[in-house]
Amino acid sequence: MGEIVRLTSAADGFQFAAYRAGVSDARRGGLVILHAIWGVTPHLRALADDYAELGYETLVPSLFDRFQAGFAARDVDPALLARQMDFGERTHWGAGVLDAVQAAIDALEPPVFALGFCFGGTTAWLAAARCSGLAAVASFYGGQIAGYLAEAPRVPTILHLGKHDELIPPAGVEAIRAAHPDLPVYMYEAGHAFVAPNAHHEDSARLSKLRTLAHFARNSGVRGEV
Repeated sequence: MGEIVRLTSAADGFQFAAYRAGVSDARRGGLVILHAIWGVTPHLRALADDYAELGYETLVPSLFDRFQAGFAARDVDPALLARQMDFGERTHWGAGVLDAVQAAIDALEPPVFALGFCFGGTTAWLAAARCSGLAAVASFYGGQIAGYLAEAPRVPTILHLGKHDELIPPAGVEAIRAAHPDLPVYMYEAGHAFVAPNAHHEDSARLSKLRTLAHFARNSGVRGEV
């Protein structure tokens, strides 16, 4: 089980919460997990614990704390969808919370990696382009990446997308590939949120995690990693 910690934005001193899962054995690096539109859910806290068991000291910053402090009690709450989408729009789908992402990166010893889902997938894309101190990034079904194609990741970045994701149509995928032809884009026989409990697709979730771990290992800077 992890703990709740407080982080501080260097931009204006704003303090916000994050879930931290520490490692109990050999440390492979630090990891920032960027949440979907629902916030820091029980599923993401459990996922942070899983990555910590694999050697990644993990932080899950609460990127909407400026609007609504606290962690989510449920993985999905349809009654709150309009409010959560408003939060996403007010942050310009992650561009407005990169100070919080940077604070989380800075709170971890290198090498530091990042991954994100949905809203967090777009935020991870922007972090790869704008934040400092990252070694590699994995973005899962970032629905607004197509709106930020002028951004170029400055660190090795991979994308995980579902072939049947209605929120990211084929035209959006092709636009990403056309703008960044050398970027690895992995497609899965799944829809949106295939890692999350509400739309979980076991094979896609497992394979995307394996690819993400291999991606982090290749870019860890540690000799002997593959």
